[in-house]
Amino acid sequence: MSRYRVEPTPAQEAVLLRHCADARFMWNLAVEQQSHWRPGRQPAPGFVEQCRQLTAARQANPWLAGGSHMVQQQALRDFAQAMRNFFRGTHRKPRWRKVGRDEGFRIVAVRPEHVRRLNRHHAVVLVPKCGWVKFRLSRPVPDAVKSFRIARHAAGRWHVAFAHIPEPLSGPGTGEVAGIDRGVRVTLAVSDGTMFQAPAPRPVARLQRKLSRAKRGSNRRRKLQRQLARAHARNADARRDWAEKTSTIIARRYDLIRIEDLNIRGMTRSAKGTADAPGQNVRQKAGLNRAILGSAWGLVATRLERKAAGRVQKVNPAYTSQTCSQCMTRDRQARESQAVFRCRACGYCGNADVNAARNIAAGHAVTARGRSPLGRRMNREPQLSP
Repeated sequence: MSRYRVEPTPAQEAVLLRHCADARFMWNLAVEQQSHWRPGRQPAPGFVEQCRQLTAARQANPWLAGGSHMVQQQALRDFAQAMRNFFRGTHRKPRWRKVGRDEGFRIVAVRPEHVRRLNRHHAVVLVPKCGWVKFRLSRPVPDAVKSFRIARHAAGRWHVAFAHIPEPLSGPGTGEVAGIDRGVRVTLAVSDGTMFQAPAPRPVARLQRKLSRAKRGSNRRRKLQRQLARAHARNADARRDWAEKTSTIIARRYDLIRIEDLNIRGMTRSAKGTADAPGQNVRQKAGLNRAILGSAWGLVATRLERKAAGRVQKVNPAYTSQTCSQCMTRDRQARESQAVFRCRACGYCGNADVNAARNIAAGHAVTARGRSPLGRRMNREPQLSP
C-alpha cells in the first residue's frame, strides 16, 4: 500500500464522512445478519444475495440511494472477505464498527485518468460524489492502480492508500547472514554488533488523567480526546517511520535474515486474571506490555518479510540468550545482567543481546531436550577453559 496525506475542503470532508458512514452502516448490517445464524438454520446471505438486498433497499430508501452505490457495495465485499479469512482461521470474526474509530471506505475501478498530478508537491484523485480531492504527493503514485482506500484517523487526519504491491528489495549478494534479537532495552541487536533503537514515545499520561476527570459529553472532554488522539498519532508515526527505515536498511545489507519466532500476542496478554484467580504484578506486566508494543517488534518482522521476500527465516528462540555463541555451552547463570554475557566454560565475554543474535544467525535454537538442529548437545555442564 502507498499511503498519502489527503487535504479535503470542508465541503469535501462532509461528503467523505457520509461515505464512511455508509460503509460502516452496511458493514454493521452484515454483522447483524451473520449474528442471527445458528446451527440448523439457513446460512446467512452471501455477497451476491446482499447485493440484491442492497439494490432493493436503495429503491425503498431515498436517504440510502443518496450515497455512493460503489462505497456501499464494496463494504459488503470487504465483509465477505473478512468472513472468508475468519473461516480460514487467519483472522478473528468481524466485529461492529464504531463512529469516530472505524472511518474509511474503498473505491474500485480506478483508471489512470482518475489520478492527476498538479505540481511537484500535490496531486488530486477522483472520488465519487465528491469530485477531485487533493493529496500530498510525497512520492510518485504507483502505475496501474485499480483501487484505493480513504480513511480518517482519530486525530482528524485523512489518508488515501493506493492498492499496490511493491517489488521486494534485493540483497547485496555477498551471502552475509544476519541474526536479529529483539528486546526492550535494545530494540534490535544484529549478530554483527549493530544496534537499532526504537524512538521513545512521547508521554501521554497527563492528557489521560485530564481526560478521566472531564465530564462526559462536555466540550472540554471532546477537546482532550482530540489532543490525546493527536499525541498517539505522533507516536505511531514515529514508530512506523523508524520501522520502515530500519527494515529497509536490514533488507539491503544482508542476504539471509534470521529472526526470533515470537508469539507477540501471547507475550503482551494481560496478567490481571479473573475475580476468582486474580493475577500478580499486574501493573509491572502492563508496563512491560506497553514497552513491547512500543518497540514495534511485529511491524519490523512484517516489513522485513515483505521487503526481503524469501530471505527471512524464523528461528525458535529457546535458550538463545543462555547459550554461548563460541562454545555452545548453555548456562542460565552466564547472563550476568541485561547487557553482559560471560561464559563460565570458555571465558567469552560480550554483549548479551549480540550473543543471542549470533546464536539466531547460526540457527542454534535448541529444543527442550537440549539439542540443536545441528545435532550437538547444548545443555552440557560448564567446562574449564583449555
